[in-house]
Amino acid sequence: MSKFLLSLFLSVFIFFANTALAATGSHGTADEAVAMVNKVIAFMKINGKDKTIAEVNNLQGRFRDRDLYISINDMNGINLAHGANARIQGKNLLEMKDADGKPFYRERIEMAKTKGEGWQDYKFVNPETKQIENKAMYFKKQGDLIINCGIYK
Repeated sequence: MSKFLLSLFLSVFIFFANTALAATGSHGTADEAVAMVNKVIAFMKINGKDKTIAEVNNLQGRFRDRDLYISINDMNGINLAHGANARIQGKNLLEMKDADGKPFYRERIEMAKTKGEGWQDYKFVNPETKQIENKAMYFKKQGDLIINCGIYK
């Protein structure tokens, strides 16, 4: 293959690869958040709680995609894992409130107790933009843990 054809092929490939990446957007979707929670639960069933928590706490780990990340808390509001903010890991967040004063951890725990899984709306700092944004959090109770993944709207 001549250098010209190789260069043309690579240019076309790069163009279409960049177009595909642009089409996916920089924000995670609701379906991707649900899929990530289910992926973490499947990982936990195979690898156990401790290894899963360690993997989620790895800020560059497999459970981080653009602005999507996992957090895991227990039923008392202790954050066991947070895939975007190491300062939150291990903290009791039960009384944490959003920008509007909503105690969202307390609310999510109650929702997990009564519904087992679902969506919750509140405001939170987006780790990508560093701005307070509207967030929808998908959560699923798994034993005595709540596995969470949210999307920024």
